[in-house]
Amino acid sequence: MSLQRPNANDATRTFNRSKNVAPTSGICSRCIDGCRGNCEVFKASFRGREVIYPGPFGEVTAGGDKDYPVDYSHLNIQGYAQGAKGLPQGVKASPDTTRFPDVNTETEYGWDKKVKMRLPIFTGALGSTEIARKNWEHFAIGAAISGITLVCGENVCGIDPELELDSSGKIRTSPDLDRRIEVYKRFHEGYGEILVQMNVEDTRLGVAEYVRNKHNLEAIELKWGQGAKCIGGEIKVKSIERALELKKRGYIVTPDPSVHASQEAFKDGALKEFERHSRLGFVSEESFLREVERLRGLGFKRITLKTGAYSMLELAMALRYASEAKIDLLTIDGAPGGTGMSPWRMMEEWGIPTFYLQALTYEFCKKLEAKGMRVPDIAIAGGFSSEDHVFKVLAMGSPYVKAVCMGRALMIPGMVGKNIGIWLKENKLPSTVSEFGTTEKEIFVCYEELVDKHGKDMKGIPLGAVGIYCFSQKIKVGLQQLMAGSRNFKIESISRNDLMALTEEAEKVSGIAYVMNAYRKQAEAVLNGKYDSANKFI
Repeated sequence: MSLQRPNANDATRTFNRSKNVAPTSGICSRCIDGCRGNCEVFKASFRGREVIYPGPFGEVTAGGDKDYPVDYSHLNIQGYAQGAKGLPQGVKASPDTTRFPDVNTETEYGWDKKVKMRLPIFTGALGSTEIARKNWEHFAIGAAISGITLVCGENVCGIDPELELDSSGKIRTSPDLDRRIEVYKRFHEGYGEILVQMNVEDTRLGVAEYVRNKHNLEAIELKWGQGAKCIGGEIKVKSIERALELKKRGYIVTPDPSVHASQEAFKDGALKEFERHSRLGFVSEESFLREVERLRGLGFKRITLKTGAYSMLELAMALRYASEAKIDLLTIDGAPGGTGMSPWRMMEEWGIPTFYLQALTYEFCKKLEAKGMRVPDIAIAGGFSSEDHVFKVLAMGSPYVKAVCMGRALMIPGMVGKNIGIWLKENKLPSTVSEFGTTEKEIFVCYEELVDKHGKDMKGIPLGAVGIYCFSQKIKVGLQQLMAGSRNFKIESISRNDLMALTEEAEKVSGIAYVMNAYRKQAEAVLNGKYDSANKFI
């Protein structure tokens, strides 16, 4: 494992003064009385709890950077010089029928009524963070035109400044959630769907009833947790009036804005922001099955579940209960995760890392299947950004894993595209962009493709959405190339045999054959003349 510095990181805007650092504490080997900073201990000496979080809030996303003993880089993808899996029925494999652009990257998920996506990726939960709110049009339209599912995260209604509740404390109207749903639906092309998440607070506010009755949504997502943190979702607010309003709505707000000391500290300027937290959820088989049944009674045709990097016990519960409840998609999110507002040290040090969590998922799926239980369709989340990641996750989890959930990797193109639009208007294009041109059509390689497809509607597609579409096409073409090289011409044909473990430790964790053993039996048979050209043992 590479050197970690637990007392300094760019995410918390801290650093060590000394070149030599105690590896366990992260404190400089020579800590000087009179040092002017800026390690986390130094900064926390006057800013306290603020240093727990990455920042500045609303302007950054942050991802844990702990280097685990085994990860997906310890797997490589197999390549073959013969055969072809997943070709259309009746098509015989030949150089003319196995062109990589013909690889089918579509996937689907669902228990009975399936949802198709053009690519086996979809967004992470874009909820109540400021990054999600202010970039929503870019994210939502980008997902819609790319043909992938969009997840609208937890607490959107609860923090809506224009939220109106009825006399029973349930949502009467939530303009921000309305906006989010309507933007996606406006450009939806029949691939993917919008999933609105519900945590404890959302359930109490009646989010399910609201989105079903007002927007006629067919799907909704229950949330147990995520890979970035083991507590409820949180955001920061910069006014005491807003903090008091959120406390009145039932949220945990810290420091307590109703306390005199907090009010005085805010007046003094020492306390600059408050944190709004969600409550911890509690899971039991009975309550989970009852809630799923309640949601189906409201008319939802698909119910999905998102769970996090909890212990092996909670993973088993998620898989077993999801099978019993006929959950349409179970998204399993591993550590360290990335978010705009999770405690930094929690992201670094809490939870089962994604590679290990997926290995356990496969093991448990096999055990459920052996009991005669149907395994729900699964998606894996937790640190993915490229086409090789997608291939490895699908292969390692075959046949259960249908898609990869991408968090920050699908947000970044939205922000990049948006900012290119701003830079164009201000005539301030950085050289990293201007080397490709000085107009939208010159810069975005997929721009004319979208113009041809959307015509006059193109004026309603923001450049952040164009950015997400360009990124999704990179994932698609890269995945087609990897699939063709491993002789897979549709997603369902990818298997665990298409991977090799580069270390014996990776083999031990994942069950994927070590590179020095993978296909050894077949290779030895060839050497001994006992394996014919039709790939059969003689």
